[in-house]
Amino acid sequence: MVPARLDLAPYGRIALVTFSAEQPNAAMGSLATQRFAEALLSSQSGIELLELPATDSSLNAAALAKVLGKEKDVPAVFVGSLRVSGVRPRGHLGVSGMNVRAAVSAELTIRLLSTKTGGTVWRSSAAANGTVGTLEMSGSLPSIAMRDKEEAYGEVVSQLVTDVTRDLRPSWVKQ
Repeated sequence: MVPARLDLAPYGRIALVTFSAEQPNAAMGSLATQRFAEALLSSQSGIELLELPATDSSLNAAALAKVLGKEKDVPAVFVGSLRVSGVRPRGHLGVSGMNVRAAVSAELTIRLLSTKTGGTVWRSSAAANGTVGTLEMSGSLPSIAMRDKEEAYGEVVSQLVTDVTRDLRPSWVKQ
């Protein structure tokens, strides 16, 4: 077993600011933040996580980190942003039939900033896709599959969090 690449125990106490998200997907930013916090706390021990609401957007990330360091007495702060697409149709028409699907995609970028300097200590990002529905026509038989859009977004967010927290988890290496 190889320890996590990023050990947060020396920090002791870390702040996590609710991830920003574009409207109308603001709730997805909160969901991504919650799932990130859960993954972080389950993979790292010996830390206290101070969860904070989204702040004034007039402050850039470095300035925000410095302010939070003074106000909340934390040595580092996690900030992040989530970009979510709307539902996008894709299709293929061929001799053997037709295939149409509706997909969603998202990108999550997270940084750990020093509250002394505002500098980036660690950074991770990920992108993921999900399918909301499909319509296939092979011969004369149609096949339709649909699901809730929010469920698809939730799965995409879970995949993003799993991907961005890879450095926070111990892993196994075959030798």
